[in-house]
Amino acid sequence: MSILWEQHPLIVVVFLFFSLMTAYSNLRIVRRFDEYTHPPDFPRVSVLVPARDEAHNIEACVRSLLAQDYPDFEVLVLDDHSVDETRSILEKLAREDYRLHVLDGGPLPLDWLGKHWACDQLARRSTGELLLFTDADTRHSPNMLRDSVAALIAEQADVVTAFPREEVVTWGERLVVPIMGWGILSFLPLWLAYRLSKPGFSVTIGQFMLFRRSAFEDIGGYKSVRQHLVDDVALGRRILAEGYRWRLLDGTAHVCCRMYRGFWEAVEGFSKNIFAFFEYRILLYLLAWSWIAIVFLEPPFTLFSWYLGMSLSQFPPGIAAIAVGQSLILWRIAYKRFHFPGYLVFLYPISVFLFVLIAMRSMVLTLTGHATWKGRNLVKPAMRWL
Repeated sequence: MSILWEQHPLIVVVFLFFSLMTAYSNLRIVRRFDEYTHPPDFPRVSVLVPARDEAHNIEACVRSLLAQDYPDFEVLVLDDHSVDETRSILEKLAREDYRLHVLDGGPLPLDWLGKHWACDQLARRSTGELLLFTDADTRHSPNMLRDSVAALIAEQADVVTAFPREEVVTWGERLVVPIMGWGILSFLPLWLAYRLSKPGFSVTIGQFMLFRRSAFEDIGGYKSVRQHLVDDVALGRRILAEGYRWRLLDGTAHVCCRMYRGFWEAVEGFSKNIFAFFEYRILLYLLAWSWIAIVFLEPPFTLFSWYLGMSLSQFPPGIAAIAVGQSLILWRIAYKRFHFPGYLVFLYPISVFLFVLIAMRSMVLTLTGHATWKGRNLVKPAMRWL
């Protein structure tokens, strides 16, 4: 172990090299919606939106969906026991357009999570051959449905999911939210994921999930993941486990979203999801985040301490400089693709440090049974070491 630790600076550089190769490869593989030829006929699509206390988002979202340049679609929005003005806004919009159907959320069953139950009700009331699940805080360009359905058909996929363009307004959002897309682009080798079709090599993004109804129903729909905190990821993994085809696309020109409003809302949101993404595997989780901290925090710390005339790390300054350079390129690739401000690249050590703290918070809250979201307590799941 001591020999391995002595060699870890070189291991970090090698790891970053392969991360760069993964990111460059993914840039070519992840296509935009509008890169596909339109089919001669378009199937009926049901656009499904769960909404709980979304008065500040829902009108812009629904209006963008109703403005779609698509021949045959419906929009279903479920009011999930909102206590703000969400319902009155939806009723006003429904009077203006017959394609909008507003549903009342039923009582939450004991063994369901809230959003999952809302989405299950939406799916059961829908009539489309294709089902598009999207969030109430998204907004969509008028050609979103035409282009995304064309992509699904051309890829012969059973589900396509997409990166939206994440809007970051406050400094807290700028430092934390972009890490999600950066992590997927840097560490998920899609060329391998598409060939292996293994559930562990997939990421499905809940802000945009377009399913073929037949595949969605065959995997058991939301009922099959009703207690899984990251429903989107769990659904994608079930799709692959059952032999269906999954594709990840770039939706930044078609879908935008302000995922969280402010730093603390981002902290709460990611605290809910991060540990669940790792299937509550404690040792794997700790090893993964420890390695992320070593790779992206130790080299800049080494250079900073060397600049101050102190030797506080085993990292040779020359190798640390190479690692920092690799990291800057890696972050620049992701931030340019996802339209984040370029200057944030130079703040990546702060972003990583904050996200590691959020990851530890996620584990602690889950282990102690104190995780909550939108006023509802989350069920404490079964834990595993590996």
